[in-house]
Amino acid sequence: MQIFNNIIETIGNTPIVKLNKITAHIPALIAAKVEYGNPGNSIKDRMALKMIEDAEKDGRLKPGGTIIECTSGNTGMGLAIVGIVKGYKCIFTTTTKQSKEKADILRALGAEVYICPTNVEPEDPESYYSVAKRLAKEIPNSVWMNQYDNLSNRTAHYESTGPEIWKQTDGKITHMIVGIGTGGTICGTGKFLKEQNPDIKVWGVDTYGSILKQMHETGTYDPKDIHSYVTEGIGEDFVPQNYDFSVIDYIEKVGDKEAALMQRRLAKEEGLFLGNSAGSAVQGLLQIHEKFPLKSTDLVVIITHDHGSRYVGKFFNDDWMREKGYLE
Repeated sequence: MQIFNNIIETIGNTPIVKLNKITAHIPALIAAKVEYGNPGNSIKDRMALKMIEDAEKDGRLKPGGTIIECTSGNTGMGLAIVGIVKGYKCIFTTTTKQSKEKADILRALGAEVYICPTNVEPEDPESYYSVAKRLAKEIPNSVWMNQYDNLSNRTAHYESTGPEIWKQTDGKITHMIVGIGTGGTICGTGKFLKEQNPDIKVWGVDTYGSILKQMHETGTYDPKDIHSYVTEGIGEDFVPQNYDFSVIDYIEKVGDKEAALMQRRLAKEEGLFLGNSAGSAVQGLLQIHEKFPLKSTDLVVIITHDHGSRYVGKFFNDDWMREKGYLE
């Protein structure tokens, strides 16, 4: 019988699905690694489990403890699911920018949620980073997971996502592309793939208002370039410790409107009901193809982070899209 002992045993082994219509003009084989197949409907389940297991091993997380995290939603969902199975309480901080569905799901999973302002510096005492850090100091027997600087994040993808892609493509993958935020997915997966074949190109997709592309290319950034953006799940106003920029070959920026429209196209043209960062990643691939044309011998894997259900009230809502000026 194939009966799992608990839901966290189902994390990983997600499918890779060929794109057919949106990328029909590209001669390469383009496919999406569909991570909403994880129990929390996102790729973040992988690193949530790894961060908790590593915290247990080194004694930071003790029985009956409290998990604290600053999250745009998906990491919190992964931590909450693992916490339920393992018996931990969860407290999450998120921002006003994130879709209401994410906070509602976190609460449905039994977590306590603090909503913090979006447009503040990371060091601001009201930022979701600072509030999580403060709560971890105030609450006994608690651990702030800090997905941004916790290298268990990157290791999770080195140990699971990378090997899966290599096996599923029979080692024929030539390019990997993914929207970038904490850096764990692109750097962990990319490191593994490049160890198997150094010629594999690792491409990241950033958003306008974020500093990641500038830091990758120049090692510095102009503070005036930092501004708020609508795109969810990618981009940063600082460089998390999970980044190893040497793994990344190129970063492309994609605008909010373009990402939102592509997210909707993926649903209507490919039947893939995906999150906002997937729209960024696929749009990024189309833009990169114009600069570095792909060949018929190429096999591109796009990592898509989460499920479209998180965004029904925003990017899949015509009224909201019109208010933003994204639809006529």
